[in-house]
Amino acid sequence: MATTSFDLLELLRKDDGTPDPEVDFLRKTMTRLLSLLMDAEVSQQIGAAHGERSADRLAQRNGYRQRDWDTRVGTLELAIPKLRTGSYFPSFLEARRRSERALWAVIQQAYIEGVSTRRVDDLVKSMGCEGISKSEVSRICQALDEEVDAFRNRPLDRTPYPYVWLDALTQKVREGGRIVNVAVVVATGVNAEGRREILGVDVGTAEDEAFWRKFLRDLTARGLSGVQLVTSDAHKGLRNAIGLVFAGASWQRCRTHLMANILTTVPKSSQQLVGSLVRSIYEQDTPDEVRTRHNVTVDQLQKVAPRAAAILAEAVHDMLAFTAFPKAHWRQIWSNNPQERLNREIRRRTDVVVIFPNRAAILRLVGAILDEQNTEWAAASRRYFSEESMKQLFAASPKPPTLPEAFIERSSIKAA
Repeated sequence: MATTSFDLLELLRKDDGTPDPEVDFLRKTMTRLLSLLMDAEVSQQIGAAHGERSADRLAQRNGYRQRDWDTRVGTLELAIPKLRTGSYFPSFLEARRRSERALWAVIQQAYIEGVSTRRVDDLVKSMGCEGISKSEVSRICQALDEEVDAFRNRPLDRTPYPYVWLDALTQKVREGGRIVNVAVVVATGVNAEGRREILGVDVGTAEDEAFWRKFLRDLTARGLSGVQLVTSDAHKGLRNAIGLVFAGASWQRCRTHLMANILTTVPKSSQQLVGSLVRSIYEQDTPDEVRTRHNVTVDQLQKVAPRAAAILAEAVHDMLAFTAFPKAHWRQIWSNNPQERLNREIRRRTDVVVIFPNRAAILRLVGAILDEQNTEWAAASRRYFSEESMKQLFAASPKPPTLPEAFIERSSIKAA
């Protein structure tokens, strides 16, 4: 006899709602409903209900086999009917694959957020499911590799990319039975539409010229072009690589790094004064005023901090490269601060891991973080640089680059 909806309601009514810390109402209800569903499916498959005598019966029931099923309400203990001849598999368990993918997505997201593989087990248990081993977490996280690889190797086709920021941070990894530091290099840029974009990420043994040169050439091979200004610190290997790969582009010495280098040459009691003088250079409104203020500041520092004055005088062309570009862009391009903020977000999540098992794990986590950030930038309603300021930039270029058709169409519509 088929089970009706009234039978289901009766089963639900058996739970009087009395609080019981040992019993989860949702789990018990789901288990009851699924038991009824399995009984109905078996009855249909063998042609007879439980205990029913029928000439049309095709098989006999033969007890149950236990199986756990992880769901949103926790791990359900299912008693799946067995048959003497043939077999039965619940139809709703086909959806287990979707359920598992959902659970994997949670684990992957936790990994991206910086939750270590050991702590993911606690996370899964807090969802009401059984624990998960470290090896299983690692296997699940391998699924991120395909997405990260696609992100890291995608074509850079929103050319030109007039501005590029480069920076590196260190991470600890186990290699050859030792814990060593490796360099994680990240490149961001602004595309022709004035939107920020993560251009690339890689991991190397050391932040030397050879590694930087390979990294930058990989970017150009993927389509990076039209670079007019590169902002970074004064790392010698990086500077040499920029000069070789981005011939014709200007180099902007990061204001923040320059200030740090200058302040290390003066006593702590003089740092506030020296810092104020150097910052005044960047507070001017026109390129001529900036250069004039630079000369005045060098003269002033000669008296109180000659070593700082020497650094400032030597860096004049590199620290003032930003003045050749639209005023609206100065604050973003004269330092690596936008990149530093991104690095802090990366560290916030990688600090939970502390020591990575291998370089692939670093790329998986950092690449997933950057992919997520890149998607947010692409979906943002506001551009990093306005359309009007990008027009000024391209108009001032010796050879104005060809803009993407979509950008031209939006400009035409706005002008109309």
